[in-house]
Amino acid sequence: MAQITSLREAVSGLIQDGDTVALEGFTHLIPHAAGHEIVRQGKKDLTLVRMTPDLIYDQLIGMGCARKLIFSWGGNPGVGSLHRFRDAVENGWPHQLEIEEHSHSGMANAYVAGASNLPFALLRGYTGSDLPKVNPNIRFVECPFTGEKLAAIPSVRPDVTVIHAQKADRRGNVLLWGILGVQKEAVLAAKRAIVTVEEIVDALEAPANSCVLPRWAVSAVCHVPGGAYPSYAQGYTERDNRFYKAWDPVARSREGFTAWMERHVLGTEDFDGFRRVLAESQKETA
Repeated sequence: MAQITSLREAVSGLIQDGDTVALEGFTHLIPHAAGHEIVRQGKKDLTLVRMTPDLIYDQLIGMGCARKLIFSWGGNPGVGSLHRFRDAVENGWPHQLEIEEHSHSGMANAYVAGASNLPFALLRGYTGSDLPKVNPNIRFVECPFTGEKLAAIPSVRPDVTVIHAQKADRRGNVLLWGILGVQKEAVLAAKRAIVTVEEIVDALEAPANSCVLPRWAVSAVCHVPGGAYPSYAQGYTERDNRFYKAWDPVARSREGFTAWMERHVLGTEDFDGFRRVLAESQKETA
C-alpha cells in the first residue's frame, strides 16, 4: 500500500545498490527529481531500464550509478548524443557499462509481459534486424499452432519503478494523463514503485477511462511539484527546450559534467534547491 512520504525517504528505503530500476516517462512526466535523489544518495551497481533514456540517464550513468542499461534508443531528443552514455560505452568512464538494446516494441512488450507475470514476451519483430547479433537475449521460437517464427525476449520486472504523475489522493491512488508511455505497465511489473506528483488532493475526480494506478500497486507517493523538469507535466508545466540544448556542451567533457553535477545536484539538498541553483547559473550565463 502506498505511503505518502518524502522523496529522500522513498529513495533511501526502496532503492538498494544492485537493484534493477526503471525510471519511465515518454516525452513528458520524466522523473528527473527522483533521478537526482538517486545520484545524491550515491546508489550504485544499478541495472537501469528505460524505453528512451535521455538526460536523466546521461546523468545517472555519468555519476557512476549504473552497471547495466536495458533500453531502446538513447539520445538527447532533438539535439544529439548522450555524451556521458557514449563515454561509458566507448571508454569505460566512469566505469564500463553493460548494455542490452531492444526495439521500442520489444521493450513495450517486455513491460507488458512483466506486468502480466509472464517470463518472456513474444512479438513479430527483429527479423532482418542486426540487434539479435549483439543481444543474446533476443531469441526466436516456433509457434506451436502455426509454425510461425516469433521473437522472444525476457520480461522486464524491475525491483523498483519510478514515475512522475500529475495527481495522487491522500490514500495513494495516482492519476496521470497526456502522452503515456509504459508507466502503467512498468509500475505493475515492479516489486516496488515510487511516484512523484505535482499535487496531492482529497479526491482524484478522474474522468472515465483515465489511467489510475491503485494505491496497492504503489509503494510511495512523494509531493514534488515540477519534478519532471526539464520535461513537462501536461496541465502543470511546460518543456524547457533551452535546457536540452544547453545540456549538450555541459555533457561533452568529463570535467564540465562533473562540475555541473557537483554544483546543481550534489551541492543541493533537494529538487527545489536544484531549481534555485539552476536559475542562478542561468542568470550568470545570460
